[in-house]
Amino acid sequence: MVSIFRKNLKKTQRLRQELTRIEGVGAWRANSICDSLGLNPNLLVKDLSRSNLDQILYRLQNHFFTGPELKKMVYRDVTRLVQLGSYRGVRHRKRLPVRGQRTHTNSKTARKFLRIFR
Repeated sequence: MVSIFRKNLKKTQRLRQELTRIEGVGAWRANSICDSLGLNPNLLVKDLSRSNLDQILYRLQNHFFTGPELKKMVYRDVTRLVQLGSYRGVRHRKRLPVRGQRTHTNSKTARKFLRIFR
């Protein structure tokens, strides 16, 4: 098995699909990594050489925020909003939708958590 950032990549899957399993890497970023390294995105993971894996790992570590580093950044940003007392911070604190979504009939999960804490 190939492991990148504690994610085991399946050898029988395509490279593009398996790169999207890493947190912080979506389809667009997976394609851009493959393009910049000159790899075919439809290449199977088992067909990659060790040097190709090292290049992918280097690119992920030095050019993008991924994995635990990304989680820390998001957590730090949310706590900053909560401490400032901004509207978005208040919505985070109350566990309500933050980005203007409707709450009357949607956001059942958010309102379910709200009922537990009352």
